[in-house]
Amino acid sequence: MAATTTTGFPISASVPDVSTARVRSHRRRVTPRAGRAIEILAHAIEYLTDEFVHQGFTFSARNEQLEAVRILMALNRQVYFECPEVPTLRERCRTLLHLHSV
Repeated sequence: MAATTTTGFPISASVPDVSTARVRSHRRRVTPRAGRAIEILAHAIEYLTDEFVHQGFTFSARNEQLEAVRILMALNRQVYFECPEVPTLRERCRTLLHLHSV
């Protein structure tokens, strides 16, 4: 089942964990819309973690608040990784040289 946030980004019921994937370290071109979604998610994560610390809960695998933080963090990564990568200087030069050699 999918839902839509107020920013218009779809949220799937099972968000893939990007941490296990091999991720290249390219910069990304974050659109204003994606940037706002990342900002909103970051505020929600910060709020939930602050509440967790102030309430003095212990870490456990069955804590709903920690599960919510994990889901929000996964959504934050998903929005970021959906932004297009900015090619490195090396890639741009290679493309330019390739175009002139043809």
